[in-house]
Amino acid sequence: MAGYQKVTPNPQRLIDEQIGDDYIALTQRPTYASEAAWKNEPERPRYIQTNKLRFLRPYQLKAVQALQRAVKDGKDRFLFEMATGTGKSLIAAAVIKLFLRSGNARRVLFLVDRLELEDQAKKAFVGLLSADFKTDIYKENRDDWRRAEIVVTTVQSLLFNNKYQRLFSPTDFDLVISDEAHRSIGGNARAVFDYFIGYKLGLTATPRDYLKRFDQSSPTTRDPREAERRLLLDTYRTFGCENSQPTFRYSLLDGVKEGFLINPIVVDARTVITTELLSEEGFVVSLTDDTGEDQQEAFKQREFEKRFFSKGTNQLFCKTFIENALRDPVSGEIGKSIIFAVSQNHAAKLAQIFNEIADRMFPGKYQSDFAVQVTSQIPDAQQFTINFTNNNLLGSANFLPAYKTSKVRVCVTVGMMTTGYDCPDILNLGLFRPIFSPTDFIQIKGRGTRKHNFLEQLFDDTIKEGVKEPNKTSYKLFDFFANCEYFEEEYNYDEVIKLPKPTRGRSDGEGEGTGPVVVGGTYEHLGEDLLSMISAEAIGPEGMRIDRMFFERFGDSMRENENIAQAVEAGQWDRVIDYVNREVFDKPEEYYNLDKLRKAAAVDRRLTLREILEKIFGLIPRFKSKDELLEEEFAKFVADHKPDKAEAIVAIKNYFKAYASNNQIRSIIENRHFTDLATNPVFSTRDYKAVPEKYRALIPEYIKDYVSLNQFVA
Repeated sequence: MAGYQKVTPNPQRLIDEQIGDDYIALTQRPTYASEAAWKNEPERPRYIQTNKLRFLRPYQLKAVQALQRAVKDGKDRFLFEMATGTGKSLIAAAVIKLFLRSGNARRVLFLVDRLELEDQAKKAFVGLLSADFKTDIYKENRDDWRRAEIVVTTVQSLLFNNKYQRLFSPTDFDLVISDEAHRSIGGNARAVFDYFIGYKLGLTATPRDYLKRFDQSSPTTRDPREAERRLLLDTYRTFGCENSQPTFRYSLLDGVKEGFLINPIVVDARTVITTELLSEEGFVVSLTDDTGEDQQEAFKQREFEKRFFSKGTNQLFCKTFIENALRDPVSGEIGKSIIFAVSQNHAAKLAQIFNEIADRMFPGKYQSDFAVQVTSQIPDAQQFTINFTNNNLLGSANFLPAYKTSKVRVCVTVGMMTTGYDCPDILNLGLFRPIFSPTDFIQIKGRGTRKHNFLEQLFDDTIKEGVKEPNKTSYKLFDFFANCEYFEEEYNYDEVIKLPKPTRGRSDGEGEGTGPVVVGGTYEHLGEDLLSMISAEAIGPEGMRIDRMFFERFGDSMRENENIAQAVEAGQWDRVIDYVNREVFDKPEEYYNLDKLRKAAAVDRRLTLREILEKIFGLIPRFKSKDELLEEEFAKFVADHKPDKAEAIVAIKNYFKAYASNNQIRSIIENRHFTDLATNPVFSTRDYKAVPEKYRALIPEYIKDYVSLNQFVA
């Protein structure tokens, strides 16, 4: 499909554009400054609220001005690193207006990485810019999206069947904005981002410095923080920030210091069981197998509510949370809270436990509406999140008729209420699961940082006079799995809760059940269910049929599964992978598992489950070979470092590929055992000497920082 005629940029007009704090307000209501209600200062706050006028805060103004300076310096790629809650949508709207108004763009593409963020972005841009510019979501206007100046879409929508290449021209968008950039342009999505010519702006809430606090000594580490660190570094490079300095930065601490955001009170509330799960040894269970032999099994935090189940631990989590949660300053109820669970099943368990406790604490008050599960399996879950923000989830004004706060006090979710979810009156967050992604941790922590005045929901002046502290000054973050320590080494917890210590029960097969039991404290570990899952690894004749038909049958079953197909379309990869691992792999019908699928695919490297699913759903045309991936990584290296001696390119490439793909070569180079190269069949002493000296150290450092080596493992 042919694109519209490419706009001719005029950077000077963009640089010279005058931007004040009312830059967006002038679009919303051009005559606001001449209206009587604005001129009358006592009436002004109500006038602003009634007309929903938005004025740029000082740091938001500085962000846009920093972009103008970058354009003046000749740059066409920009990165804003801004804490959750600092109003990235408002800044994006100001940048969009700047480009469209100055004639440096005729159409803007706004990329998000999750389906629910499409509606949120459109709503924001309509509210801020609709007087001058039209905003559309691509999937809702596939036939006439060209009429809009602002097009919002998920990366997945454009990737599906290579839609971005078939239906769009590289010149269709003169400005591409990537929200939560290192996720929305990660992996294969990078191709979409690079396809369109023009200016590029990335927005991220994940500070680069946040990813330094762990051992990077091994470039092959499987630590998820290492993978995300590389992804983030690559993002900085993509947006022209090779020195790892963004175009503009505004941190959570900046926001707190200037009075725009709130820091959490972090509560260390790990139990004895979670402490053992977190330990180097893990939670060790003694058991007797079918032959009468004594065995031990160690469980780590990743296996909580997956292979390791403890009802008592969940009960203790909920009890501890309710007893220590911040209360609503008006009604005295448990403050509005979000709990983050391991899985949908775990969320259902926690919601039930919360409701049982609430029924005992507040008889007849909530009738099992104290806590609700808000996950993708729940009908209208997305509407639940909106109603919770609007204070009418399953009812309102449960304690005081004049106080419009949600009847539901606790939403239990897995991942729906993280990125982009805005609910200013949240007072408590609960991490009832271990978290391994820095971005997830920062986004979850950021759900509570917004300020709020609780009197906005109170419609009784007499009661208002009695509320002593109506403003939100803090929120609590309950950490049951030492997540803060995981990301920040020795974390200074604001509050440490001492939980009752259990005693270990008998595990010799006497008494009830066959598994280990923890009794005498608050919780009991039900080992019987666990043991059945450990021992159930039957391999039947189906498990030996590793061929192309096996892979095709798996692909057919994935495409026929509506849950999986919808989640893939929405880009909910965590949900898809969790579902396949739980509900599809290692079942007696076919005995699908990742190893068999890798063998069936017959690729010379270790495929990830996500890659396999991307191929099945047409997001990638084929699996790339190890050498193709190495060539791509080397091309990025050349683009960054531009070797000046063309005759040395071959030697540099051979060194790059050998170091990235061969453990033995890496060991020789890192330990400086260069004499071992004399007998090495892959990369010899002669090959090494052909590499220009400056690249001998540069390439290993580059690969450690920017290249994930797991993709080359056979």
